[in-house]
Amino acid sequence: MGRDVMELDADEMQAVVKRLKRAQGQIGGIIKMIEDGRECQDIVTQMAAVSKALDRAGFATISLGLRQCVSDPEHNPMDVAAMERLFLSLA
Repeated sequence: MGRDVMELDADEMQAVVKRLKRAQGQIGGIIKMIEDGRECQDIVTQMAAVSKALDRAGFATISLGLRQCVSDPEHNPMDVAAMERLFLSLA
């Protein structure tokens, strides 16, 4: 069973890539904190920050997809149910 696939604009996705690279750096920092025996509270605080950054990247990606669907519905048909599932998967 095939499905329509929407390709997101690579230039507009650069902000998402930037967020993900920042989160990648934070994850490396968390690993070092654990290896260095840092306090639990500090580690969990950084984990929460990374989680929030990943959520924001996901919501930004969904937002871009919605904008593309609305601005050019002929080339980007919107599967409302699929978009809703994507959105809720981040909740």
